[in-house]
Amino acid sequence: MKSLCVYCGSNSGAHPAYAEAAIALGTRMARDGIRLVYGGGNIGLMGTVADAVLAAGGEVVGVIPKHLVDMEVAHAGLTELEVVGSMHQRKSRMFDLADAFVAMPGGFGTLEEIVEMFTWRQLGISEKPCALLDVNGYYRPLVAMMDRMVEERFLHPGQREDMWTGDDIDAMFDWMRGYQPAQASKWLDEKRSRELR
Repeated sequence: MKSLCVYCGSNSGAHPAYAEAAIALGTRMARDGIRLVYGGGNIGLMGTVADAVLAAGGEVVGVIPKHLVDMEVAHAGLTELEVVGSMHQRKSRMFDLADAFVAMPGGFGTLEEIVEMFTWRQLGISEKPCALLDVNGYYRPLVAMMDRMVEERFLHPGQREDMWTGDDIDAMFDWMRGYQPAQASKWLDEKRSRELR
């Protein structure tokens, strides 16, 4: 794993634990020689994780739409900053640049980005690992919802297990390095149910 895409909030959140985790993640990435790919912002957890990687001597590539550059939220001190025309181009470019994806706490944008990457995994479009770094229990409600999807047969158990969740950065990296994509089909239970009718 050479590059990790980190999705996270453009705000810092209500608890110091969020920024502390962003610093810990960024420092660890630089130490391990893993390049940060992220949304290019200089504010919130986005700016914190980027600054941590840079402070520890690592590389950071930001990808940001032009309208956000115009709003003066682009980070000016990155190893590389790519300016694109739209949010769709941003997500596509970040996918191309990264070997794996992790979501730290964040809002709608963070949630939408990691869920899209997980959906691509589910559909076989991508074989890149996806993780939720569950700082301070932030993602517990989402994890419970994923488990509910399995219970209600909208998500196959094998696909649910394909999304790592936890708060241990070491364990997350170990999982990513040994990652084997799930082979279970999203529609396996539905197909079997039809066959039994």
